[in-house]
Amino acid sequence: MNIAILMPDNYARKNFITPKVLQKLEGLGRVTFNDGEYEPRQIKKLLESADICVTGWGCINLSEDLLNTAKSLRLLVHTGGTVANIVSDYMYDKGIRVLSGNEIMAEGVAESTLAFIFAGLRQIPFYSNQVQNGQWKAVGTYAYGLMGKKVGLVGFGAIARYLVAMLQPFRVEIQVYDPYLDEAMFEKYGVSRAGSLDEVFTGNDIVSLHLAQRPENNNIIGKELLSKMRDGALLVNTARGSVIVDDDLADELKTGRISAVLDVFHEEPLPLDSRLRGMDNAILIPHMAGHVFERYEMAALALAEDVQRFVSGKPLLYEISREYAGKMTQ
Repeated sequence: MNIAILMPDNYARKNFITPKVLQKLEGLGRVTFNDGEYEPRQIKKLLESADICVTGWGCINLSEDLLNTAKSLRLLVHTGGTVANIVSDYMYDKGIRVLSGNEIMAEGVAESTLAFIFAGLRQIPFYSNQVQNGQWKAVGTYAYGLMGKKVGLVGFGAIARYLVAMLQPFRVEIQVYDPYLDEAMFEKYGVSRAGSLDEVFTGNDIVSLHLAQRPENNNIIGKELLSKMRDGALLVNTARGSVIVDDDLADELKTGRISAVLDVFHEEPLPLDSRLRGMDNAILIPHMAGHVFERYEMAALALAEDVQRFVSGKPLLYEISREYAGKMTQ
């Protein structure tokens, strides 16, 4: 069994393919590493003799041109979450199966989302900066709590589902908008179904975005929806920056009516002249929700166990179907 690690020698490979992970993989077959970059010629060469390949963040799309000489490839193992930009119809047509760390990484993003909600409600960065700068709380200073709040989730993939469980101890009411799911899914997680985006934005104290980055979701949240949020409401975005109209959000934040915690942006790194900078009611995070360090090895070990199941002919736990891949963030 030949296992090709397509990931170049960078921080991701070091943190995912740890000695413990490598030991597991070497127990399953001969492991070959990419000694270059994510460069088509190098990737094609590695795939020619591979039965299994391992990819990571930033991997190029494994197109027909790259796979047409990969005669023995049977399994793709992606250490990150979404595989939308890596897989191809040609790959699925060839019968190559796909594994992803999406479920493991999603739980870490959900945990980050909960932390961001608390940071926004309690205004933690603002008050920390006050003390760091020699100030103290003013008379009448306050923060908001999470207990008993109404929370709206836009999109109900793996991250949002994990978040629902994490929110339960705080006795919140959870409403979800996701037009692609049937009623049984909402009943399973004990959440109410919103009939429209408008309903989510008008009826909740906290709105958390979990939309996939896809063409139909570009700039879906703009002035009309943002202006309908309750006074004092909190918007959290750990999805993708492309789903929000930046100028419309900046305009709404400028009124002081709502606040936001943003982990993702249209352009990353966020430009220095962005209108989102410099607002006390906006917490800006440099796309860190998924960067939960201990999750790297955890995800890779779980996937290595699934590779063992694959080799043994057992059912896989982390397989991504063609249909599921088509709904993931591009």
